[in-house]
Amino acid sequence: MATAPSLVRDAELPAIRALPSNVEAEAAFLGAVLIDNRVLEELQTPLTPGHFFEPVHARIFERLTQLLDRKAVVTPVTLRPYFEADEALKALGGVSYLARLTADGQGLLAPRELADQIYDLALLRELVSVGRGLVEGAMDTSESVEPLEQIEHAEAALYKVAEGASTGSEAKSFASATRVAIESIEKAFNSGGHISGKTTGFDSINGKIGGLHDSDLIILAGRPGMGKTSLATNIAFNAAERLRRDIADGIPVEKSVGAATAFFSLEMSADQLATRILAEQSGISSSALRMGKISREDFQQLSFASQRLAELPLYIDDTPGLTIAGLRTRARRLKRRHDIGLIVIDYLQLLQGSGRASDNRVNEISEISRGLKTLAKELHVPVIALSQLSRAVEQRDDKRPMLSDLRESGSIEQDADMVWFVYREDYYAMATQPKEASDTDPPDVRAKWEDWKEKMERITGLAELIVGKQRHGATGKVRLRFEARITKFSDLAPDDMRAAYGDDD
Repeated sequence: MATAPSLVRDAELPAIRALPSNVEAEAAFLGAVLIDNRVLEELQTPLTPGHFFEPVHARIFERLTQLLDRKAVVTPVTLRPYFEADEALKALGGVSYLARLTADGQGLLAPRELADQIYDLALLRELVSVGRGLVEGAMDTSESVEPLEQIEHAEAALYKVAEGASTGSEAKSFASATRVAIESIEKAFNSGGHISGKTTGFDSINGKIGGLHDSDLIILAGRPGMGKTSLATNIAFNAAERLRRDIADGIPVEKSVGAATAFFSLEMSADQLATRILAEQSGISSSALRMGKISREDFQQLSFASQRLAELPLYIDDTPGLTIAGLRTRARRLKRRHDIGLIVIDYLQLLQGSGRASDNRVNEISEISRGLKTLAKELHVPVIALSQLSRAVEQRDDKRPMLSDLRESGSIEQDADMVWFVYREDYYAMATQPKEASDTDPPDVRAKWEDWKEKMERITGLAELIVGKQRHGATGKVRLRFEARITKFSDLAPDDMRAAYGDDD
């Protein structure tokens, strides 16, 4: 007969462990800062009030950082008026506690080590919180629970801990938000009044949108053949090349308008995309590269281009059939390993949702566009997602696209901070080519041929980037030059610009 399991006595239960903390280290560090305010200026660890375990210490740290931002000298005396009515401080002895913090000055012996310990213990507490949430979620076996979704949430939570964002879910003070805004304005001012974000590499586009702004979702749409992948590839290369060049020139990464770039290519393989970029930078057509129809001089030029591109901070992920959750996981990993500052996705409709909304494509696209906007905010980088347009464009006389042409457009238009359309008139004009006329043809046939030829000479190689939506500024269009042979966009030269714009702008 089996024996019943014995009950565990309370004495045998492990003692409940306190959360990781060191209140004495917090007090010693605050004392060091109050004795010598320069301690905080020389600190490498990004401490915030949320890193302090003792709430009173968090409030003291918040107040002293505010005063230091105003260039004030902070001492127990200058702090006293702000804490005379603090009830929690009264339990520690009142405002005299501020003076006791500076009594022995031990914190001055190792302020950096104290700050590191405060920071690390805060991360451990956050990890405990994440772990508790994971256990509670995993224990929930109801039908509504999606294990894969829980894993995705867990990865996001762990990413925040890894980035030290232990207070990432808390509201930001207006002062901290203002500081970020001023830094952005300062960057635009220092760049000559054009770029407050990451560069696109095109002066005309930067002038229209002020660069690619962190946390923005940009939708780049166009019909097949318009060159949207080419433009996205050009921008990805330009941002990565600018960062490489700035680093070589000794400019700090945080001051650069370039960015390490992640390119998620769901349509083309990594080697196809690399061939495109090689063609753009070497000036040799990609079809000639694929077939090997190049001269010895071309091959030498190609070799030089490939050596330069080898140092480019551009990372290509060509995993097919990615889900939005999978893409976000990979993007977080690239952010952690390579500190990427720009993400490009080619293209949105090839991403898959979680599976729950797969029976309804509109709902699935809504989930994907929301996920991309969340990713942009979470990683604090601009995200450019390419998108298809519906065939409604082809039914109109004016083939210029508009917002209603976005496929499953409602959610995409709503979630996007900017929507761009690529339009090339020469692509459509080529399809209307009349029969080539000779001297023996009737005058109307010759006139039709001459009109078409004159029009093609005027518009060949010109492209428009139509800004259909922009939260930060005005809509409108930017003219660019497009070299179809090497799939490369570029700014128009002044003479070309006058000819292209005519009198309509």
